[in-house]
Parts: sequence; structure tokens; C-alpha cells
Amino acid sequence: MEKDLFIDTHAHLDDKRFDADRDDVIKRAGEAGLKCIVTVVCWKKEGGFDWIREIPRLGFPVFVAAGVHPHEAALAGAEAVELLKGLKGDIKAIGETGLDYHYTNSPRDAQRDIFIRQIRLAREMGMPLIVHSREADDDTVAILRGEGAEEAGGVIHCFSGTERMAEEALEMGFYISFTGVVTFPKAGAAKAAVKAVPIERMLIETDCPYLAPVPHRGKRCEPAFVVETARKIAELKGLSLSDVARITTLNAEGLFGLVARDGVEPEAKVAYVIRDGLYLNITNRCTNYCTFCAKFKSYTVKGHYLKLKKEPDFMDIVKAAGPEAAKYSEVVFCGFGEPLIRLDLVRKDGLHFKKMGCRIRIDTDGLANLVHGKNVLPELMFVDCLSVSLNAPDSGTYQGLCKTPFGDRAYPAILWFLKEAKKYVPKVVATVVAVPGLDVEACRRVAVDEIGVGFRVREYDEVG
Repeated sequence: MEKDLFIDTHAHLDDKRFDADRDDVIKRAGEAGLKCIVTVVCWKKEGGFDWIREIPRLGFPVFVAAGVHPHEAALAGAEAVELLKGLKGDIKAIGETGLDYHYTNSPRDAQRDIFIRQIRLAREMGMPLIVHSREADDDTVAILRGEGAEEAGGVIHCFSGTERMAEEALEMGFYISFTGVVTFPKAGAAKAAVKAVPIERMLIETDCPYLAPVPHRGKRCEPAFVVETARKIAELKGLSLSDVARITTLNAEGLFGLVARDGVEPEAKVAYVIRDGLYLNITNRCTNYCTFCAKFKSYTVKGHYLKLKKEPDFMDIVKAAGPEAAKYSEVVFCGFGEPLIRLDLVRKDGLHFKKMGCRIRIDTDGLANLVHGKNVLPELMFVDCLSVSLNAPDSGTYQGLCKTPFGDRAYPAILWFLKEAKKYVPKVVATVVAVPGLDVEACRRVAVDEIGVGFRVREYDEVG
């Protein structure tokens, strides 16, 4: 089993509160399962960015971001921003930079000026931004958009903004990062944001020495504590701690370029774990060409790479699943394609796992009858749950979203498939992806009121 590895994407290891035991702090981070740390060095009146020279002495993978914090904007001035140009080989991001209207350490005009300068520099240097925004949502978004910050990309760190700000940031391709605040009992807004932000666009951080999570609240925070933030996010998202570790680590590595890009394509997984389920990736072929499909951007799902070089056969799948498939809550035929395109293989492998005592689920687009020219449902009586992608409340909307080759035949065929499936499969669920503008409630009425099956809404960009 792979070890859970985490990345604290925002620490302040240069803080004086670590002077007495910085080496021990780093050691505890490694023991807690941290793969590396991104420490943020903000300009200081005494020494500027000089602390970066201390990084090699730490003896642990510590990467650096550097920037002018809004608190120091007026004192630092444009000259400090210019110093960042000389650090290109030493840093992975520009920041933290941004706006802080909670305090008045620097006048707002000075904050905005230095923020804009650093956005422009990030674009010039080809580096992501680490953005600080406190009680300044509207101005932060306006400046990011006005300066073309989506070209640089980056992260809104220690997120404390509104749901609308999160949406705006995600639209610009930014990540959203959460701290130990999500573990606080009264942090309702932060917890709501965790639920709303797709895990594929999420990072975790400590912002240490600040914001120690429960059960360490009130103590000096340190990188090892990022695991508690991950644990809470797993609870809020209905994922396992391993899922959160794997996905957020992959996100951080991609954003900050923490992995060497040698041009070698990773090996696709045939069997992979999400939550406590075992998923089987048996084809990348699809019936439709869905406009919202995540594979048009990446073949990575919940931190697993799924672009197959060849389709697995029966024994490939059995070997990939291993001898303990029954320990999982369910075996799911899913992956990045339509599994029922390979109906015979699904039956053969499905029956194999059923005999092992596994619960079987198939995620399907509901068009198998049209694909195979027959009613396939009598062949699926070994299945415990069918999850069918309804995705629309009517045929016109479905065709617009799913680009189906079956035209007007597709949507009625899915409705019939859902109704007929209840005769053969104990649990039938219709699902929709929450694409912006989709009438989800109308979809629910079709599934629940008209057909009488279960209903589940999937996150936009979610697969699994």
C-alpha cells in the first residue's frame, strides 16, 4: 500500500518562533508524512529576502516562494519587487502578495500598487502567484482579472473569502488553499467553502506558525500539523485521508513544478482506490463527447492517472485488483470511459469479483442498449448498483451537453434504461454533473418523481 504523503504548501519557517528548534520542527514534519514544504519568505526591512540562503542547511525538501506581503507594501516599495527578479532560480512562486483590508499596516493604494507589480512580474517570470486576500474580495478579484493573472495561475492561500470569490478564482484557474481554520468548531464559512471547492482544485497548508488546527489549537503551529487539516477535509468531502493526501500533493506538485518533467508518460492505473472503493479502469472509449468531461484537460482522476496505452483483458484486471478485492466496500467499473462498451468483459470480470464476495457497481451513460442493439440489462443481474449519467432534464439539453451520436434517440433510451434497470438491479441511481446553468432540480424531478430511482449530484470536474 502506498504511503500517504502530504505537502504543506504555505509555511513561514523563517519566523523567529522557530529559531530555537527549527531542526526538530523539520524532523517532525518528515515523521508526520510530509513529502516537502513550501516556505514563504516575505520581504523584511532587515535583510530583505536574505533568509533564503538558510534553505540548504535544513536538510529536508523545502521549496521557496518569495514576495512582498501587503503589510509591508508601503515600506518595501517597488525596489523590493525588483529584487525578486534576481531570485528566479531559487524560488517556485511569487508571493505571498495581495490585499489585507483587515489591518492598515500599509495604505490600500500602496497595497494595490505592489500587488499589481508582483502579478506583472509573475507573468514575466512564468511563475505562479500566492495570493493573500483578507476582507478584500472584490478588489482582489478585480486586480487579478484586470492584470491577466490567469496567465500566471496560482493559489488563494488561507482562503477566507466568499463562495463567489472562490468561484471567480476557480474560473481564472487558481487553486484554493485551506488551513487549520477548517478544524475550528465555529468555522462554518470555511467548512462550506471546502464542500464547494472541487478537491482537484484544492491545496492544504498550515500558514505556520499561525492557525494551529484542532487538537493543537492555541499552540505554535508547525508543518506536521497539516495532516489534521487534511483529515478534516477528508471528513467534509466524504473522502479518505489517503485520497486527500494523494490529490492535494499532486495539485501542489503541478502548480509549483515540484516534480521533474522528463517527458515520460506515467503508467495508467487499471485498478485504483477512491474512498474505500476499488475502481476498475477498463477503457477510455466513450459513447458521447461530453462538454464537461475532465479528460479533455487531464487524464488524472482523484490523483490517479488513467490514460490507457492498451485496454486490459480479463487477467490484467484480476491481477490489478489483487487477491483482496473483497475488503473494499465495492468494486466499481468506472474509469475514464464507458465500461459497458466492453459488455462481455464487464460480465466476465464482474462475475469473478461477485464470487469473491464483492459488491459490484457500474457507472454508465445508460446508452448500452443503443450501442449493442439489444437490452443488456438481463446480463447485469449480478450488479448491486447501477449509477446512470442522466445529466439533463430533457433531450435538447442532453444533446447540447453530451454531444451524443445517437441524437434524439439518446435521452429516451436513457429514461427507458433507468426504468427497466429496476427489474434487474437492486439499486439504481441517476446522476448529474453540476454544470453551471444546469437545472439540477428539474433533473431530480425526472429521476425521483417520474422514474422512481435514486439521485446524486456530482461536482463539476468530478469523476468517481
